[in-house]
Amino acid sequence: MNIALNTDIVTSQGSPEPYLRAISEAGFTHLHWCHQWCTDFFYGKHELKQIAAWLKEYNLKLLDIHGSSGVEKNWFSVVEYERKEGVELVLNRVRMLSELEGTGALMMHAPFFSSLTTPETVAEIRKCHEALRRSLDELMPHLEKYGVRIAIENLPNDTFELLGEVMGSYPEKYLGITYDSGHGNIGEAQGLPRMEKWKHRLQALHLHDNDTSGDLHQPPFYGTVDWNRMVEIIKTSSYQEGRPLSFELAIGHTPFAAKREGDKLVKEADLKGFLADAYQRCRKVAEMDGRF
Repeated sequence: MNIALNTDIVTSQGSPEPYLRAISEAGFTHLHWCHQWCTDFFYGKHELKQIAAWLKEYNLKLLDIHGSSGVEKNWFSVVEYERKEGVELVLNRVRMLSELEGTGALMMHAPFFSSLTTPETVAEIRKCHEALRRSLDELMPHLEKYGVRIAIENLPNDTFELLGEVMGSYPEKYLGITYDSGHGNIGEAQGLPRMEKWKHRLQALHLHDNDTSGDLHQPPFYGTVDWNRMVEIIKTSSYQEGRPLSFELAIGHTPFAAKREGDKLVKEADLKGFLADAYQRCRKVAEMDGRF
């Protein structure tokens, strides 16, 4: 059974090699590359060569890459030089996905309206959205050249209004949606009904669970995500049959995490136990679909 897992199950920086080995040993077959997603890190040729060697050594295949959300290089910055550098950062990940033969999408954050957005911030968000469109216009020829699709991710309490606007303006071949089930289950928890309206543009997945209180990145069946409805949406969506289901999990909010009492470590993290448990939970979701 083909199941993808994110590389940053413990941390998103530093060497990913120990986690790649552990992910492979647990039975996962594909990767959602999530290292350096929150930095302005550029991957160079020597780093890509090493990653390719690790993929071969651990018999793992690349599915998706989580592009950088941008710190000072942000593809939707209203500061023009920052936006242009953000486009260069996106292109770095586009080339990375192509060179490492990823079969999924480049998953990106973008401006969004939330159910908590105040009238005072609407104009500012709109300006960021306009900057995003300029960046997408510049990126389209490169997406065509490399055969890569960007999949924009829903964020907590996302109304899908701005997602819908860009989906209506750019071709499905090069722009789709990443559905993050954890983000969709936070607060008012309206992610699934909103995603159902746009399931014909679903191209990537961040599957994880929580209890609606926050972005906990727990394995399935820890929280309150409606996995039956989630699976039915995927089955009737544009997410291709046979493409691995992709999970985005973290050890932190599970019984396998390290435990401290004050400054004292009283229990070390059990990464092997976490991955064994997570694999069985992810496998159960895949079996609910039956196509994976």
